[in-house]
Amino acid sequence: MGAMMWLRPRAGFAFSKRDFVASLGAVTTEDLLLDDRFPRTNAYHPDWILGSASGGANSLWLTEWLMSVMELQSGMRVLDLGCGLAASSIFLAREFGAQVWATDLWFDVSANEPRIRDAGVADLVTPVHADARTLPFEAEFFDAIISIDSFPYFGTDDHYLAYLARFLKPGGVIGIASAGMIEEIEGDPPEHLASWWKAEPAMWCLHSPKWWRRHWERSGIVDVEVADTMPDGWHYWLKWHRTVAPDNHVEMNSIEQDGGAHLGYVRVVARRRKDAVIEEPITSIPSEYEAKPLLRDQGTE
Repeated sequence: MGAMMWLRPRAGFAFSKRDFVASLGAVTTEDLLLDDRFPRTNAYHPDWILGSASGGANSLWLTEWLMSVMELQSGMRVLDLGCGLAASSIFLAREFGAQVWATDLWFDVSANEPRIRDAGVADLVTPVHADARTLPFEAEFFDAIISIDSFPYFGTDDHYLAYLARFLKPGGVIGIASAGMIEEIEGDPPEHLASWWKAEPAMWCLHSPKWWRRHWERSGIVDVEVADTMPDGWHYWLKWHRTVAPDNHVEMNSIEQDGGAHLGYVRVVARRRKDAVIEEPITSIPSEYEAKPLLRDQGTE
């Protein structure tokens, strides 16, 4: 659900940055969305993928990449958090037989119900309109939680993992895939990224795999199993942007100039520890009011 995106050349080819960027002008939209790295995604019609786009990344690419290091089995309960227009939720249901709760704040149920129905997975995907910080689910309800290109916008809070993990069964897995940093930027952003960061300060929410590993592991709630970046992720970011937002020159020029030095796709997978103790959140504190003098001189009258 972010304002960001990604890409990569066909498997078996070694493009230089110049060759790769030049090649984008000579291919069709359908070609841009085909890639040997994502065989499951290749089966989906490009018009459907574009019509289901709700942010800056091809959610099917990222979901397929994430699923290569997560094991989902048919019938598992999965929370797809920040799902946008539910393309990733539909993908999980169709490809893995998962029961998915497609949850998003920006798009309400009416926006996703017909898309889910027409994809033939209304029996597996339930659209939910909710804020990531006020989720309407029971504790330990899900076998897995995923978030595609949205988690950095609400998940960097030190308290958030403890809140979210309450909804995950002990031993359950949580995975995120999104735009991110190869390494953390110390100090000001480099010159070729400065105008983008100035125009969109929210870019500071993007972090590296190393940052996410430390952020999650120090909570004591999960054990991180995977924290890495997509090889040549900047290619996919640029490729997708060329397809869906060709007028966004600030972002595309920055990605092209960066060439994968700082920007890419980040993937993190962790498992909730069975011995983790997660405190119930405080929602209200009972109290009774007893009138007392407000000022000192009132108490002496």
